[in-house]
Amino acid sequence: MAAAPEEAVKQFSALMELLEEPLKTTFENVHQGYPRGTLVRFLKAREWNVPKAHKMLMDCLNWRIQNGIDSVLAKPIVPSDLYRAIRDTLLVGLTGYSKQGQPVYAFGVGLSTLDKASVHYYVQSHIQMNEYRDRVVLPAASTMFMKRINTCLKVMDMTGLRLSALNQIKMLSTITAIDDLNYPEKTETYYIVNAPYVFSACWKVVKPLLQERTKKKVNVLCGSGRDELLKVMDYESLPHFCKREGSGSSSDSSDGVDCYSYDHPFHQQLYNYIKLQALNQDSHAPIRQGSLHVDVPTPDLEEAKIRETIESELHNMIGPNGLSQTFSRIKVEGP
Repeated sequence: MAAAPEEAVKQFSALMELLEEPLKTTFENVHQGYPRGTLVRFLKAREWNVPKAHKMLMDCLNWRIQNGIDSVLAKPIVPSDLYRAIRDTLLVGLTGYSKQGQPVYAFGVGLSTLDKASVHYYVQSHIQMNEYRDRVVLPAASTMFMKRINTCLKVMDMTGLRLSALNQIKMLSTITAIDDLNYPEKTETYYIVNAPYVFSACWKVVKPLLQERTKKKVNVLCGSGRDELLKVMDYESLPHFCKREGSGSSSDSSDGVDCYSYDHPFHQQLYNYIKLQALNQDSHAPIRQGSLHVDVPTPDLEEAKIRETIESELHNMIGPNGLSQTFSRIKVEGP
């Protein structure tokens, strides 16, 4: 039975005071000096049920220890050409901050091909992005806006999404499982823009499967969503694909480099940070090539059901002849 929020936090805090090494150190790396915020996130993810939230957090801490997550920011993906290829095929970048100070991340879901490296490299890159957000970006935002910033906003561009996305579901499910079970409640709102029919059809069947808390986080916007997004962020923080109606995922940006690019300042800072951490860890040893192999958590029942439903819906749309096509964009007026 779920406890009242304050009582739940109190009970959870008492349990976490019993932590011993190495769990204690990895928990410090997770909460970054703000343990209460971390406990609240895990409690929200388990509907304020203390035993379930405690189990979820303990599973997360053990996963971190078993997979060396605490040192993942000292394991650069080399050579740099490989990292560039990952950036070209897993489209994500930091575009700025919301009016409330939350980092704004852009994701090119529809145009991410995830086909230039092994699954291990994509998972490693995604985890590094998460850890850099939690250890560097969010603390910096908190300092910049002089208040605790513990979540981000994500703008998901569906331009180019095709029925062939069925081939990418396993990879995307892997990334989602890692986030849901080890980085819960780090995203305040997901804004879906440039949604084609294939997304809308899947969203229609998936939405009823989601918890109410999750549904409220997803905001499907009309077209590029520019006008709605300008209510929560300034024009300078808009992802490049939202700055003009009908612009789609154009690579145009104010400085000529879109936020996904390896050459964008955010990705240069991230990559240089990881290389520096590697050198500081062992200044005499050369940086080793090879991906980090991470055990992927088993998705919970809700996540597994959603994946199964999406696969079924996409198979239905492809039809018995196996033909795939891109659907024209339609207007969507709300989640």
